[in-house]
Amino acid sequence: MELFSSYNLIIAASVILILSFWFNGLSRKTSIPSVLMLIVLGVLINYGLRVFGADLPDLFGALEVLGIVGLIMIVLEAALELELRRDKIWPILKALFIALAGLLASVWVAALILEALVPGMDTATAWLYATPLSILSSAIIIPSVGGLSPEKKEFHIYESTFSDIAGIILFYFLAGQLNPAEAVGPAGFAGTILLTVVIALLASYGIILIFQGIKSQAKQFLLIAVLLLLYAIGKKLHLSSLIIILVFGLVIANMKLFFAGPLRPYLKVERAKQIYHELHIITLETAFVVRTFFFVVFGLTIVLSSLLSLKVLLISILILASVYAIRFALLRPFFGKDYTPQLFIAPRGLITVLLFYAIPPEAVVPGFDPGILLFIIIGTSLVMTWAMIRDKKKPATLLDGIDQEYDRLDDAYDAEGESLPDGDVSGDAFGEGRAVRGDLPGNTADPGHHSDPGEANGRDG
Repeated sequence: MELFSSYNLIIAASVILILSFWFNGLSRKTSIPSVLMLIVLGVLINYGLRVFGADLPDLFGALEVLGIVGLIMIVLEAALELELRRDKIWPILKALFIALAGLLASVWVAALILEALVPGMDTATAWLYATPLSILSSAIIIPSVGGLSPEKKEFHIYESTFSDIAGIILFYFLAGQLNPAEAVGPAGFAGTILLTVVIALLASYGIILIFQGIKSQAKQFLLIAVLLLLYAIGKKLHLSSLIIILVFGLVIANMKLFFAGPLRPYLKVERAKQIYHELHIITLETAFVVRTFFFVVFGLTIVLSSLLSLKVLLISILILASVYAIRFALLRPFFGKDYTPQLFIAPRGLITVLLFYAIPPEAVVPGFDPGILLFIIIGTSLVMTWAMIRDKKKPATLLDGIDQEYDRLDDAYDAEGESLPDGDVSGDAFGEGRAVRGDLPGNTADPGHHSDPGEANGRDG
């Protein structure tokens, strides 16, 4: 029987998607990132194929395409949830500063480590290799922070999105400097970004005006096709294409802000809102599918033996230590003593892998072991898992007691068919319980609010 027959591939793809959906539910209960489970699934499939004596096909092309599409969907998904309001200015600026400062500091320190310990690594290539290792993974962070308080969740969405975009821009800037034909100075690079923003704004206005007039129901994938086309053309023209996706997401998510004043009559609010909601659903679903297959395929390409190298272990531990030391120095002034679990939420993932495979051939250093990449991805994911589980357990005992008291009072209310009498001790306890719940981080005084992150997290991710 042919192992890679059409029906076998359909069965395998279906089973992987079903398992991925189950991993999401398991992730919400255990705080273990679902992408970590997908990587392990890919490794197991790889060894399973070896048992049957099957040769694994070249998956680099599939990995690259899945990574690019997944990156676009993840950034668009994040942008669709970013609200631009006056009261959001400080959270946005804080997240932007921490993301940029953390990225640059992490790249600088990681480059020093790589240049010192990897043979054949000069300063320019060390910075290029260090950049993917220093970018936060929104593909892992965004689906994982649903159980945090609204403020912390918002911070991580902003920070990871800014880190993604800034890291990609930095990577391609550094890669361009290695090719004299593409090299531009800082002024030319800033001009390119400004030009990209202008093009992105014009394209966003045009897309919204055109698509709000389309009456066909099947137009969401047409819209995604247009965005993919703009992204690819932008890359061909050496523009920062991801900014186009980000700007479009911000415009359609904040359409009343961008269509203010003389532009207001051109906006059909109800049609535009429909486009937004449908696009949000399609983006969530597409990001889920692409992310699933990307990390499974990545797991298929992993060589676990590289983790046994002492040199890989040393370099990886030094980079990991620098990551958390830098985050502590940045988060402490802004969050005071309430800097956990933010300190440990710094996973590397999809963009790290994608950019690593995008390193130009002339910059490839044979002495760099890909095991470093794998070790840091797994290491940061495990640290984040530990921190999320630890944070989840903090208020559990107190909340359980309050919830039990509330449930008891609710049962008593149902049994009596009327409110509790005045002066009832249980009634006082209920009032105190609501006050305590309201004081807890991430909770309100609403007795219907539960601490289960699975309920707070509306994403499948």
